[in-house]
Amino acid sequence: TGFFTPAGPADPPAAPAAPGPGPRTALVHDWLTGMRGGEKVLEAVAELYPQAPIHTLFHFPGRVSPALEAHPIHTSFLQGWPGVAGNYRRWLPLFPAAIEDFDLSAYDVIVSTSHCVAKGAIPAPGAVHVCYCHSPMRYAWDQEHAYFPRRRGPAARLRGLALTALRAWDTASAPRVDHFVANSRFVARRIRRYYGRQADVLPPPVETEFFTPGDADGGGAGADYCLVVAALAPYKRVDVAAEACARLGLELRVVGDGPDGAALRRRFAAGGRVRFLGRVDAEALRRLYRGALALLQPGVEDFGIAPVEALACGTPVVALGRGGVTDIVEDGVHGVLYGGGASGGGADGVGGLAPLTDPVSELAAAIDKCRQTRFNTLNLRARAEEFSRERFRSRFANLMNSIVGETRPPVPGRPPSQP
Repeated sequence: TGFFTPAGPADPPAAPAAPGPGPRTALVHDWLTGMRGGEKVLEAVAELYPQAPIHTLFHFPGRVSPALEAHPIHTSFLQGWPGVAGNYRRWLPLFPAAIEDFDLSAYDVIVSTSHCVAKGAIPAPGAVHVCYCHSPMRYAWDQEHAYFPRRRGPAARLRGLALTALRAWDTASAPRVDHFVANSRFVARRIRRYYGRQADVLPPPVETEFFTPGDADGGGAGADYCLVVAALAPYKRVDVAAEACARLGLELRVVGDGPDGAALRRRFAAGGRVRFLGRVDAEALRRLYRGALALLQPGVEDFGIAPVEALACGTPVVALGRGGVTDIVEDGVHGVLYGGGASGGGADGVGGLAPLTDPVSELAAAIDKCRQTRFNTLNLRARAEEFSRERFRSRFANLMNSIVGETRPPVPGRPPSQP
């Protein structure tokens, strides 16, 4: 499998952040391989700590924003291994060891943004570690069977053993975090369930100044296509969106790529009513939001930045009423939620997730309801603005001041940081 392939040149030891007022701070992130939602959160956090280095498993230069690449970036021992750029996920069993290998002893404060192993970084004994958790690892916990449906054979058994070990490490490393911050009530509940910890809830930032309503893009009830913006992974249920749109005679446009991309293209190529657009630039994405009848989200999401972007463009959301979307969309006001109610587990949509009897029919009915409803663009826009980048920065800064100001002791053996 390549587990014993010799490593490339070692990354130089991380240097502490430049001296200055306040505690010495380091940022830890899973990997820097593209500008997705997690990297946008990191970018907003990094703006508050312009001198802080970023410690990450992998960094492929040119794939993240100039603002992130302006920070000192320190990668793990896996960075130089052959074939990493093509398929870094194959080394998942080694990710815990790689994140633990970072020397963070020079820092008073660690801020990790984590959906995989970043929260497992080891801080100095006197340091404070705050983790902004996008989600406990979905593929290791409640969605293992969705990600890995093949359960038989030696390879499946070995994978199962590796995931068992990963779950044990994930639980054991949770006490290294002093304070968890979740991106939604749904994720806060998952943190309680798998780590036994409480978490504050702070939604991620969305570029509401860029995503704005258009004047003549033909969106809304008169539009002839629906939109999905998602990584093409099993739990996103893009297949359900495609079948529901086909029943209604609507075109579906899909933005994103991922491991399910090839299979989905083969399955829906014949009908001609599903357009897979791959990754698109921000301008094209904004045009697609503005022109769509609705953004569809048929899977359970931890939060979901795409629904907020759609609302910012004046486009309603049709979504499965479970998970983080219940923090964003009020049914009948900002779009249509379906499949919630008693099986959705109440207001936060996280308990008693009974499977839908007929997910395609329920989504089709919700889309049809959306077509018959006139949504107030000002209401949609106002809701989106609650998740603006500036609001996130202000709330996160206040949270960090509260946590660090109240709890941060000096790192032993070092003079205390300046106030």
